[in-house]
Amino acid sequence: MQVWNQRMNSSAMIRRSTLLVMTFVLGGCSWFSWLPWIDDDAKEDETKPAKLEPFNAEVRVSVEWQRKVGDGLGKKYIRLVPGVVADRVIAADGYGALAAFDRFSGKPLWQQQFAAVERPGFGIKRLLDRRDPAFVSGGVGVGEGLVLIGTTQGEVIALDVADGSERWRTRVGTEVGAAPTAGDGRVYVQTIDDRISALDVDTGDVAWTYDSQMPLLTLRGTSAPVFDQGVLYSGFANGKVVALRAENGEPIWEQRVMLPEGRSELDRIVDVDARVELDGTSMYALAYQGRVAAISRREGRPMWEQELSGFLDMAQGYGQVYVIDEDDTVSALDKDSGEINWQQSAFARRKLTAPLAFSNYLVTGDEEGYLHVLAQRDGRLVGRRKLGGKGLRTQPIIADDMVYTLTNSGTLTALKVALN
Repeated sequence: MQVWNQRMNSSAMIRRSTLLVMTFVLGGCSWFSWLPWIDDDAKEDETKPAKLEPFNAEVRVSVEWQRKVGDGLGKKYIRLVPGVVADRVIAADGYGALAAFDRFSGKPLWQQQFAAVERPGFGIKRLLDRRDPAFVSGGVGVGEGLVLIGTTQGEVIALDVADGSERWRTRVGTEVGAAPTAGDGRVYVQTIDDRISALDVDTGDVAWTYDSQMPLLTLRGTSAPVFDQGVLYSGFANGKVVALRAENGEPIWEQRVMLPEGRSELDRIVDVDARVELDGTSMYALAYQGRVAAISRREGRPMWEQELSGFLDMAQGYGQVYVIDEDDTVSALDKDSGEINWQQSAFARRKLTAPLAFSNYLVTGDEEGYLHVLAQRDGRLVGRRKLGGKGLRTQPIIADDMVYTLTNSGTLTALKVALN
């Protein structure tokens, strides 16, 4: 009996020791939080989103209407920006759902489900399943009477903007990394292998392709081609921007925004994933781990450069170019000189969306579902609205005086910003 008790006590001690070790492992450094040189709060602060501080609200952000679109964006870092054409706003989820709404009232106009995608299960199964069956990876593009999306399977799907019926679909190779662009009877799409394809707007037939030399390691995603006056502009993973003749894909010029530097492939990532911004005779481009550059649209000549790193689309207004860098600092650069007029650093680690500039305001969302309104003149915070929806990842857009956002859970929201 005594031996049995000793064994029981030993087993209990082993269990307690095992539990102690497990608790220690799970608890991590918090066991040593009493030591003067261990600052857990500081370590947590380095990873948590910056706390939102009180401010003087100068504008009110009011919700006009909200509608649900499919099942959200999924786990992959895709940013499906809604598209606006005429009287309607069109949004997609990551799994093949597409819906059009009256942009003034939110009344549903049509909806389509053009893929049968197996979603993760529910409860603990869904929590543990890290796979993402996301299907839509580039969108939403609008133009030439079409609604355009790109897929992870390398397809471009064109639907009629009036009723959502499918017009054609074309395989262009690898995953489509950004929204397709339409103009002058063509649809232009860029895939993650740094290829641009031009498709016939009526049939989807491939008219021409342009291939850029791709480095070994790149960011996930691509720049969205920009069409203007017969010329197509885009950025690539090798740090270059290119101007192509839209009719045949012939290069007009190419210019390097950033030269890869460093010993490792990680150090040498210089993707130009942000959509280029056009303004008159100038173009603005942003490279990751690099710089913002102003370039002459006519001959591709550099005009100025400013050291900043980022991958989100930019915005412009008030004589400035707005950049959100990899540290979530918002910077306003003078268009003529590239000098930084102001910076707003209150959003560290909040994973901001690409900015929207309109009127006197600059709008961006964050991973906690807040929409922030800044003054373009000096960057001060003038408004805020909590939308939730598992956070915001896609860039807000505007039509007339209505702002539209799509949350990660798939809630399309129409808002207005007005002075208090």
